[in-house]
Amino acid sequence: MTTDRHRLVLIRHAKAQEPGAVPDHERELAPSGRADAAALGRWFKEHNVQVQETCCSTAARTRQTWAGVVDASGIGAIVEHDRRIYNAEPQELLAVLRGIEDKVETLAVVGHAPGVPLLAAELAGDDSDAEALASLAASYPTCTVAVLEFDGAWSDLAAGSATLLAVHTARAD
Repeated sequence: MTTDRHRLVLIRHAKAQEPGAVPDHERELAPSGRADAAALGRWFKEHNVQVQETCCSTAARTRQTWAGVVDASGIGAIVEHDRRIYNAEPQELLAVLRGIEDKVETLAVVGHAPGVPLLAAELAGDDSDAEALASLAASYPTCTVAVLEFDGAWSDLAAGSATLLAVHTARAD
């Protein structure tokens, strides 16, 4: 087991077009979602959130969310588009995370509700920031990010093992 500190950045995709016109997997971001993704990228830049690698759902809206974050922040992370993240439950997401190599210090996951918010709540331990916990408990709307840190290997990540540092919902207005 490693004693290295790792950072996990859990992102729920930005606002998508209404369902119905195209298959769910192909739904793109709404104009407000594109603007919010750029706002999230600016927040990353302002708060010096650096990402080494990104695991992104294969859905169009998640890919576009991450592209907006990258364009606005200048992050140059390696991106892996992973079908397992599409509408995944928390335990499925945790299985993806446990397969990450320990050399990856900071990982972003761009996914969907309810899996991403439920995973953030599950991982957050007792030493988490009280304001961030309250925000997480209240809601996790589109274009929300939770930033967590934990000690140890990715393969050892478990319920309550991380410290929730911040929760932020990005809005362009």
